[in-house]
Amino acid sequence: MTQQMLADRLGRSKSWVDKVERGVRALDRFSVVQDVAEVLRVDTSVLVHGSSRPAGAAGAVEGLDGLRAALARYDTCWPGPGIRPPTGELRRRVEHAWLTYQHAGYPQLVRALPGLLGDAQLARAAASADDGADLLVQVYRLTASVLVKLGEADVAWLAADRAMAVAADDPLLAAVAAIPLGQALRAAGRGSLAMTATLAAAHRIAPRVPYEGPPQELALCGTLLVEAALAAASSGDARSAGELADRAAEIAERVGDGHDHHRTSFGPTAVELARVAAAVALGDGGGAISRHERATGRSTWGRLPVEHRAAHLVDAARAYLHVGDLLRAGRALVDADRTAPAEVRCRPLARTVIADVARGGPTPADVAHLVMVVGLAR
Repeated sequence: MTQQMLADRLGRSKSWVDKVERGVRALDRFSVVQDVAEVLRVDTSVLVHGSSRPAGAAGAVEGLDGLRAALARYDTCWPGPGIRPPTGELRRRVEHAWLTYQHAGYPQLVRALPGLLGDAQLARAAASADDGADLLVQVYRLTASVLVKLGEADVAWLAADRAMAVAADDPLLAAVAAIPLGQALRAAGRGSLAMTATLAAAHRIAPRVPYEGPPQELALCGTLLVEAALAAASSGDARSAGELADRAAEIAERVGDGHDHHRTSFGPTAVELARVAAAVALGDGGGAISRHERATGRSTWGRLPVEHRAAHLVDAARAYLHVGDLLRAGRALVDADRTAPAEVRCRPLARTVIADVARGGPTPADVAHLVMVVGLAR
């Protein structure tokens, strides 16, 4: 195909084609990249990356089948000849898994969790393992949390239910387990059940004197109220969502920012971010944007785990979409990708938001590049 033939089919001048070929002019608009790719009958990624598949493109996270298989095994739940790892070693591995999660290392975590689940189950089965239940609840919670991120709500529900079963009659362990249970139920579209489960767990550990008690327990109680607020918002119950968020905010003032009790990052800033997510779920884009801009202006914003910040930026992008601000929606997504790439490239929700921004019209070069990287341009 000559330059003139290509120019004619694109409705462009031969000079324009020549400049693009020589690198004098860049293909900096996603819509133009699509047009050229369609005429040339190639994948759009070829024009940007020079290969049929962009490096680092997102896809299904490898290892999910192994994680499902690990949840389907029951033999490791019973005492047997299996080699039980030392509790100290197992605890270190769980701590490392939490750090991996908070840095949005979802592919690595999915690969590590099957073995961690089996070892935590063996440790729980050992009568001498005093904190076996605590570690197993944590591993089930991690499993459920990452599965929610990856769009596997039903399997996440199973893992969270296992955590609740292990917690049994321990109110604090049950409260820890109820956090991923609420997330999984909400992700499965069962907001009412999620609100009921999280509120019940919160009431079990609520202090006798309101807002008084150990910071660790207050953080758990507040986190459960946040989850209940988000569940209410997902069901369209704006009044309950607001009231529950207000209660969580009062507890957050007691706990303060900068802590990570029970891996919750609970504090005033976290509650504000939850209010943004609730507003987005309720369709209040303007309110969500106002809160987002205030929350990210706090000095404590940068002290939250990168996973938490990147997830919030995806929520912010959704808020900007609600009000038709495609430019700032795209900017929020690019910022999220820079903060924690897997949060954007592995999560189905984030990929949907990216696709919505790309379909909205001409996109800046950095957003067009993100579209290519996540493998959405075809």
